[in-house]
This record gives sequence, C-alpha cells and structure tokens, in this order.
Amino acid sequence: MRKHVSLAAAAVTAAVFLSSGPAVAAPPPKTEPVTVAGGLVGPLHVSTGRDGSVIVSEEFASRLTRVASDGTKTVLYSDAEWDVAGSAQRRATIYFVESQGAGPMDPRQLAGHVRTIAADGTQKTFGDLAALESEENADAGVTYGFEDLPEGCAAQLPPDVPATYTGTVDSHPYGIALSGDTVYVADAGANSIVTVDADSGDTETLAVLPPRPFVITADVASTLHLPGCVVGLTYNFEPVPTDVAVGPDGWLYVSVLPGGPENPALGARGAVYRVNPDNGRVRLFADEVMSPTGLALDDDGDVYVASLFGEGVLRIDGKDSQRTVLAGKLTADVALRGSTLYATTDALPAENQAPDGKLVSVDLKGHSRR
Repeated sequence: MRKHVSLAAAAVTAAVFLSSGPAVAAPPPKTEPVTVAGGLVGPLHVSTGRDGSVIVSEEFASRLTRVASDGTKTVLYSDAEWDVAGSAQRRATIYFVESQGAGPMDPRQLAGHVRTIAADGTQKTFGDLAALESEENADAGVTYGFEDLPEGCAAQLPPDVPATYTGTVDSHPYGIALSGDTVYVADAGANSIVTVDADSGDTETLAVLPPRPFVITADVASTLHLPGCVVGLTYNFEPVPTDVAVGPDGWLYVSVLPGGPENPALGARGAVYRVNPDNGRVRLFADEVMSPTGLALDDDGDVYVASLFGEGVLRIDGKDSQRTVLAGKLTADVALRGSTLYATTDALPAENQAPDGKLVSVDLKGHSRR
C-alpha cells in the first residue's frame, strides 16, 4: 500500500465511488461555471497569469499552456522528457517545476528543478530538488505501515503490502508558491515542503508532512484483499503533498493526498495542513477531505480546494471551517484572480476516451459564503 505518485492510473475508477466524511452544503449555484477552454490534456495545475490569462500545466502532454481570456491557447513550454507540473508567475516571469524518475514505475534517473521563463523567452533552471532528496531522504526517519501488527498477521499480508517501512528516496516536485525570493515546492515524492532560493538556487527541506493514519475496517480489508487479522488496526499511509500556497496570515497551506489507493475506495482521507515558514512547524487545518489535489486562498483566509474525486471545488471557511461545494467535476486544481475562481475540470479522461480537460471560471460574487 505504498503511494503511487501519478494520478493517471486512478482515472478509470474516478466515477464509481461516493465520497464520505464531513457533510458539506451544496446550494444551487447562483453563477454557473463558464468554460474558458477545452481540449486540454491532463490539466493538473493552474495559475493566474498576466493580462487576464491563465497558465495551465497539461501534465500528460508535458507542456505549459497559456490560456487567454478569449480561450486562445498558446504553448509556452513543451518537453516530452519532463513531467511539467505546478506554476506561478511574478510580474513577467513564469516559474514552474518539472521532474523525471519519480516513483517506482519511472525507470529514468531521478531529476527535478525549478525552471523560469522570462518575458523575452530566456529560460533558467535552478534548485536541484532530486539532489536534495538523494542526500537527505526527507522522511527517512518516518515509519509507515501498520501499528502493533502481530507477527503471525504480518506473515499473512500480500507480498506487495509491507508491514512497516521507512521513507525512501523519491522526488516529484508537484506544486509551487512564491514569496519574496523564496520558492516553496510541494514535493509529492519526498513527502515534504522544500524551499528554493531564487537567487542562489540553494534548496532546503522546510517540513516533512505527518503520516495519514487510517483504521482498517472489515470492508476495507476485503477491498484491499488483506487478512482479517488487520481489522481494527491502524495503517499509517504516506502524506503526498499536492500543492502549496501562501495564506494572508503568512503561513503556508498544503493540500495532502493519502498514499496508497488513489481512488476514493477508502473514503475522504486527504487533508489540508498549515506550515509555519519560519520553523517548519505543521498544524492540521482540515481533515477528511476527499482527494485534495490543489488549493488557493482568498484575502479572507478561505481555502478553495480542488477535490478530484469529490463533488467539486470545496470552499473551507477560514474562520469556522464550514464547507461549501461550488462547482466542478474531476477538478484537479484551482486559482484565484480577484473574485474569479479558475479551475481545471475533467482533468482525467474516462476509460477509452480521449482527454478533454477544461478550464472553467466561476464568479465568486454570485456565491454567498454561507
């Protein structure tokens, strides 16, 4: 039940499970989502750009695409050798992360960094994220797997389910945020948040996310083909950070998928954490979130979460934690510009169907916070 970094394998099961967890209010939307662009190939990341444009990472096509306000698409960067992930923009410079070799299914040598594209097209890479993980192995001291598993029960586990294990060397830079001269990277392979100095390129592990504990029920044991002796035991899944954003309070907010099965078979096991950028201290902000794969914050501290296998974009009130569903289906990421919410929907194609991801916008003025 180790994690799988890629979300593509979960696509065929995306629509056959129902979410569980805290109830959310889902009033009829006052403003329907407007489709800005379609025909996107795995739009797993989105950020707001200049002049009303939006930047989308079409991760399954290894390219970065700018979508103008009229829906016109322009490829900014493309390289089939790299996994092109999250992006951010400061003035006329675009920052994004790319990687190779993440997870056990990718045979390529581990590599990853931050890349920038200036207004004149000049590109620069810095911040060797794979080297940092190879040297430190951020979660080497963290134990995953079953707690207090009897020896006789361990012998009954399937060969691909380790009783316990510690973090291994892996790096998959996935989400990105900017603050001053610091680039914050959510590394889904290392289970950590990394800081990269935009001037020097120096990298440092800021925080390692805590394991995601889950109590195995009889139904779950049956679903995962586990022996009955594990029922009632706690399994500590790996925390897989998928996005990072700087909140109005100065803290970092991080969306975290639970490792293991990526489909919703085990219910709402994801979370949103707050991370102190000064000392790396981690605090839980929201638990039992269905498949959170991206997030954004507004000036009031409300958190908008892309719930990939949930009911849509989830707004979590920053004051009382009340949850409201806004819009979306198979929503992979969200971004804000003023009172406009952008989301990438239909991010995973249906079985035997061609990719047709969409970028949609929602006018938040039409959605009450209550």
